[in-house]
Amino acid sequence: MDDIEKNLAAMACEVLTTSDGREKAALARRHAATWRAARAAEQPMQVGTAAPPLRPARPAKPDLLDPRDVPRRRPGSPQGRIAILHAVAHIELNAVDLHWDIIARFGHVPMPMGFYDDWVKSADEEAKHFNLICDCLEANGSHYGALPAHAGMWRAAEDTAEDLMGRLAVVPMVLEARGLDVTPGMIDIFRKAGDAQTVAALEVIYAEEVHHVAYGSKWFHFLCGREDRDPVEVFHALVRRYFHGPLKPPFNEEKRAEAGLPPDFYWPLADEAART
Repeated sequence: MDDIEKNLAAMACEVLTTSDGREKAALARRHAATWRAARAAEQPMQVGTAAPPLRPARPAKPDLLDPRDVPRRRPGSPQGRIAILHAVAHIELNAVDLHWDIIARFGHVPMPMGFYDDWVKSADEEAKHFNLICDCLEANGSHYGALPAHAGMWRAAEDTAEDLMGRLAVVPMVLEARGLDVTPGMIDIFRKAGDAQTVAALEVIYAEEVHHVAYGSKWFHFLCGREDRDPVEVFHALVRRYFHGPLKPPFNEEKRAEAGLPPDFYWPLADEAART
């Protein structure tokens, strides 16, 4: 079957069930291009529904460890910087699946077509980010899979598998927002090391992750508005329910605000965590 004859949910499941990282990224980018072309030509591509796997397919390597067992990264050495890159590649590969999963898992929820446009675009950019970081790893004599990685990355997806608002609150508005907080520091580490390729890759990721957080905020507010609920109160309740860990400063307040995430969303939760 040609891609154009499939529905979007079926294409999402194809990505989720592809194990090799580079192959997953290539398929994600191909399917995103197919969706964009169909939308531009006003051709009838259905969103459809699907039965995505609870967990996406993964390559045999890296070994996935409990977060407490993943070796700490020391950025002052070349091996430490490789470890940072490996961790970022692992995050980006999970992000590819997270964005396709939201399409496949919640196709039964009535949403405007712009919702799917935004998450297809995000998934496409995450695939690009994974490739960029893999290129940086290879330029530094390593590759994705060479080191162990965090086994808990998919927990937020499993916990929110039946709650679209919970998924939006925890994945883009907490986890990806955290990326806005920490990426400037990573850029400084690689700039000081003279690694221009990695600096350029991280700057692309930093700029585009703002949009992903913004999409989460936009559609979270849309759903709250449709149900006539207070977005701040709902966000706090969902993060308390689904996010396993404290929200901790420092926060990149400027970029968070640019993404539609003002301080009254996250500072009260951080203050709660500081008191416990």
